Amino acid sequence: MRLALGTGSTAAWAVRSLTERYPEARFDCVASSRATEELARSLGIPVRELRGDDRFDLMLDGADEVSPSLDLTKGGGGALLREKILARLSNEVVILIDPRKLVSALGERSPIPVEVVPFTVPVVEREAAALGYRVERRKVPGAGPFRTDNGNEILDLFPHEPLQAPGIAEASLRRLVGIVEIGIFVDMADRVVIGHPDGAVEERTHPRSGAR
Repeated sequence: MRLALGTGSTAAWAVRSLTERYPEARFDCVASSRATEELARSLGIPVRELRGDDRFDLMLDGADEVSPSLDLTKGGGGALLREKILARLSNEVVILIDPRKLVSALGERSPIPVEVVPFTVPVVEREAAALGYRVERRKVPGAGPFRTDNGNEILDLFPHEPLQAPGIAEASLRRLVGIVEIGIFVDMADRVVIGHPDGAVEERTHPRSGAR
């Protein structure tokens, strides 16, 4: 099976579960971050570079927020660009969350991360603020600005109210020169699997699942 592996604490549990449940399986994997790549290899799962003709059977990932229409906020782990690329190349995207990630609209609990070319950070900060966002430059305590695996920075955008039209919000942000990618994932999740504290598992499926 050709697998795309996401980034973050939930995605890490998914990677560990692969080796526990399918110890003899052969996976053809590409990871969305160095952290996931290192974890997978430490567990004996081979990981390779992305190829131009890649298509994946399945992507396993987490999310910061999930709306009722299964739109997502992603990028808390700083891998939103690579995660979006892999999601677009996957036949099925399965998002694994706990109930705390469920929201009525994106931006309700978590900021909208955007990956930004470092040179343009001051300009993007000003222009995003003009669009009505409170902007925070993501930092590593005691180590300066957070840098993605691509060498870019992350700005966390806090909307003045939850996004009722995330696709429109994404399009408006995309017009800002210097933004490489936006942590709004519209119509990209095929299934969302919700693990509840009592051990129950709930699954929600996007109406267009299987149509890609």
